[in-house]
Amino acid sequence: MADLPEYPHDLLPLPLREGYGLTPVSPLMRTDMQSGRAKQRRRYQSTPTQAPINWIFIQPGQALLFEQWYQHVLMDGVLWFNMKLRTPEGVKFYKCRFMDIYKGGELDGPNYWRYSAELELWERPTMDPMWVTYYPAAIRYMNVIDLALNREWPEA
Repeated sequence: MADLPEYPHDLLPLPLREGYGLTPVSPLMRTDMQSGRAKQRRRYQSTPTQAPINWIFIQPGQALLFEQWYQHVLMDGVLWFNMKLRTPEGVKFYKCRFMDIYKGGELDGPNYWRYSAELELWERPTMDPMWVTYYPAAIRYMNVIDLALNREWPEA
């Protein structure tokens, strides 16, 4: 992922929580049978995920930077890029691209600019299958484990 362009996190804010969500594309293929039952099978393993996102740019120049980054760095949204996003795994970098051009800017507030877009994540944000197979309780209680480790173990 190192060779992909990166969202300018140091200059632009992360997407808002408002309207944010993850919708995986279905990996299932279903065939209805004459008996009334159906056969289901997995079509593919790497499942893309769609995420509607919104931004409000409140600093002067942020909206202009976003539009220029989209047009010139991403070649009008054609290229994949790396971006930090919040998922059930936490905040991590994901390989993304715009599904179409963004909507905006709409003037919002005194001099704020609102933008929205639909992102496509390269694959569904999931953990290594080993965790759910061998350590499902570690997933369920990972916040307790994290607190205990960070509170009880001294920093190196």
